Amino acid sequence: MNTYSVIGVMSGTSLDGIDLVHCSFQKGEDFSFEIHSTSTYAYSSVWLEKLKHAHTRPMEQIKALDEDYTLLLAEYINRFISENHVSDIDFIASHGHTILHQPEKGLTYQIGNLPTLAGLTHHKVICDFRVQDVDLGGQGAPLVPIGDRLLFGQYEACVNLGGFANISFESGNQRIAYDICPVNKILNRYANRLGKAYDEGGSIARASVPNLELGAELEKLQYYSKPPPKSLGIEWLEAEFLPLLNLTELSSEEIISTCTQHFARQIAKAVSGHQKVLFTGGGTFNGYLMELISEQCDAELVIPDPEVINYKEALVFGFLGVLKVRGEVNVLASVTGASQDHSSGQVFLP
Repeated sequence: MNTYSVIGVMSGTSLDGIDLVHCSFQKGEDFSFEIHSTSTYAYSSVWLEKLKHAHTRPMEQIKALDEDYTLLLAEYINRFISENHVSDIDFIASHGHTILHQPEKGLTYQIGNLPTLAGLTHHKVICDFRVQDVDLGGQGAPLVPIGDRLLFGQYEACVNLGGFANISFESGNQRIAYDICPVNKILNRYANRLGKAYDEGGSIARASVPNLELGAELEKLQYYSKPPPKSLGIEWLEAEFLPLLNLTELSSEEIISTCTQHFARQIAKAVSGHQKVLFTGGGTFNGYLMELISEQCDAELVIPDPEVINYKEALVFGFLGVLKVRGEVNVLASVTGASQDHSSGQVFLP
């Protein structure tokens, strides 16, 4: 086969909801893609609370949540298929939702990757892309860089601004990628305290004054000086990042402003030396953050159309499924630190 009709499914750490994209991929001399329809289904307040605190629960509760989440995922996938009149797809490729990510302990756990998903949707499902990489000694993240290389190779680097910011780029004949810093996982947290879902356009940060002392402490975090491969998770936030914020008596507005400035510095450092950089993810709509990044680097920051901004990760997980069914590499050891390149993912039939 050289043409594939796929539904890609993604739920990120920022908890914006479940992203679904119906897309097709064609293999000619290179791979190309077309997006046909997209939807995001927001989490209910009950599910938001469950997912926010799931990593603190004992494993038997996490496994029960896994079963419930698989039912929720199937419900949304079936709704997406119905609402968008999707027919004749080859498979569904789903990331699930990360609950635990401690690769240094050989542990990563994404809920929603149970075999029952195939039966509930009546389609072949390819999922659970991270576990094999961790078993091979890798970080299990990031996984999107193979898509950056094969679908977005016209850009020198690709940056995604989600719960965390990550970057991928070619260096010699290797793809290098890593998580840069938190973004929406922190900014949304403090916007929530002000009764807002997020800092729309960066208006809260723009109107507030950053705290230089806190900014200087954040710059000293050891993670930033570690060489890649490296990745971030909520466990790191709670152990390293949030304690610095909790030690201050700053207002939520001041913390948002300080962190926005800090994140912009880290992202600008990461893209320095690249000429043309693609930016995607919800943080791309934070105009103030993008201004700060642009002011601190020489790169041309390319913002694509909203479908690619919002659904690139779901699209790429669909593409990981294509590579899996073709028996081709979909996870790069140069990116994750695994012992070898490999073709990852579980395949479940209805």
